[in-house]
Amino acid sequence: MKGVMPEGPPDGELVRAAQSGEAAALGALIERHRAAMRVVALSVLGHGPEAEDAVQDASLIALRRIGDVRQAESVGAWLRTIVRNVCRARLRSALYTTPFADLAVLGTATGPEEIIDRHAMRDWLWRAVDELSPVLRMAVMLRYFSPRTPSYEQMAALCGVPVGTVRSRLSEARTKLAGAMAATADLAHEDAGALSLASGREAVETLAAAGRGRFAELTAERWTPDAGYYVGRRQVGDRDFLIRGMACDLEAGVRQRFRTAVVGRDTVIWEMDLENPPDRPDHCPPAVAWVMSMKDGRMQQLRLFHAAPLR
Repeated sequence: MKGVMPEGPPDGELVRAAQSGEAAALGALIERHRAAMRVVALSVLGHGPEAEDAVQDASLIALRRIGDVRQAESVGAWLRTIVRNVCRARLRSALYTTPFADLAVLGTATGPEEIIDRHAMRDWLWRAVDELSPVLRMAVMLRYFSPRTPSYEQMAALCGVPVGTVRSRLSEARTKLAGAMAATADLAHEDAGALSLASGREAVETLAAAGRGRFAELTAERWTPDAGYYVGRRQVGDRDFLIRGMACDLEAGVRQRFRTAVVGRDTVIWEMDLENPPDRPDHCPPAVAWVMSMKDGRMQQLRLFHAAPLR
């Protein structure tokens, strides 16, 4: 007995439409295969919110990587594989280890057309992210774009909210992100790669200025007058506190080495590796992320997230 054919266009047609930028086609693919994706998640993680989260995370990864599909008619198996990988990563540790890759790295592209398509998908996605509210945008950027991918518990501590609030924010963000992408599909999108590169140059300049003793001078230009250091939602230090903290680290022989920047409308994340002095190798954790809330292009709030160094 032959299986029941799905309603609507065949998978291959939907994949090709999605790869050309049609948000509705991608949404139709996800909905068509959602049940099978959920079965995979349940088989690996069991019943509970983790399985549902895995399906949603896999859907966003599929959104980013739809251009990688070469056998369009086998997209169902491709989606299930993504779910399985997300679930296995969850089992291996408390962190998902499949965040979005550095969107500026396109070395595997086979030609100029593919490079253009991937740039367009990247810029379209970031335009949709910028349509989210500030709290939802920060949740999405930390969970799906930060190379160090903090866990729910770490995100809760970073933002000063319960773990349940983190989950609900991500769930709401995923729903709104899909709608925002559909609404912005035909609009011109700012070059997200150029923004990340510019922010990276600013990070390098900031570290260089600190090394030359010009950190206070530079922060006066690039931070708001009321800039402060926050733990959760509570301010624990002002700009002078941060300047003194940088000076203390430098005096102790600690150096920061910039790795990558993630840039949204009012949130910027700088990923740094920390190099401790040889005689005090455990002085600081091996890596840190500067999570910055911006106002009119200047840093207003800084939170720090420590995690394993990037490989």
